[in-house]
Amino acid sequence: MNPKNRQANHPNSKNKPSEQMKQTKQKHTEKIKNKLPENLRNQEHQIQEQRTEEETEFMQIEGKNPIIEALRAGQQMDKILIAEGLHQIDEIKQLASERGVKYQFVTRQKIEQIATTKVNQGLIAFVAHAQYIEMDQWLDSLDMSKNPVVVMLAELQDPHNVGSIIRSAEASGVAGVVIAKHRSVGITATVAKSSAGAVAHMPIIRVTNLAQSLEEMKARGFWVVGTDAKADKHYYDIQYNMPTVLIIGSEGKGMGPLLEKKCDYLTKIPMLGNVTSLNASVAAGIMLFEIVKQRLR
Repeated sequence: MNPKNRQANHPNSKNKPSEQMKQTKQKHTEKIKNKLPENLRNQEHQIQEQRTEEETEFMQIEGKNPIIEALRAGQQMDKILIAEGLHQIDEIKQLASERGVKYQFVTRQKIEQIATTKVNQGLIAFVAHAQYIEMDQWLDSLDMSKNPVVVMLAELQDPHNVGSIIRSAEASGVAGVVIAKHRSVGITATVAKSSAGAVAHMPIIRVTNLAQSLEEMKARGFWVVGTDAKADKHYYDIQYNMPTVLIIGSEGKGMGPLLEKKCDYLTKIPMLGNVTSLNASVAAGIMLFEIVKQRLR
């Protein structure tokens, strides 16, 4: 036997790479990752977070408000972990007891080991994954005489942005948020945290094709409003006294040409400084509360 093949053929070898080789490969991978633009590194982390959550029965949410809102909304919850010595948690304990949700006191160290965010406030809950609503079922439930407002998110992949938009949408009385099944972040723990618990109260409609879903909504009587820096009208020039779909595109790609063609109105937010665009969640908030202002007149 060739001596070079002895180690490869050894029954305990199985051609496993050495620990040193593994470490070298890991360091090389990290080096490549660190050279990526920050948005791509964040995107990889967000995709990994979503994959991990989809593989488990329960989603982890953290922080006082998201947990309280999840309890109020009656979301299925496995248990709540509370850091020992934590104060001002009577409401959480009461709501948990009323809904038959068990809570457990653990060390702060244990919380930090499990937590995925630094702003967990010593509280972690394990809730069932968000239940997405079917488009047809949701449309049938709407009262079109009340001129419902819907937010459609076009390829938004930042969970903080998505969570903030859902928070503004819930606060402004939006009837539902439509997201794409692909090329868009779903409802993750980070989204729930960024929404301050609003996701527990907001119908989330997840669809395969945004353009096709727009056509379905237009057939039901919705008018579609999008934003474009080159638009002739300002967002406050539109009269929102109609069932409205507001499309919020990503900061990099916008809504895309296909969705833009399906808009009944294109509007812009006036910019007076040197920066040419706004954060997607900020733009959504401005637009949504213009609708609120008009309807409260």
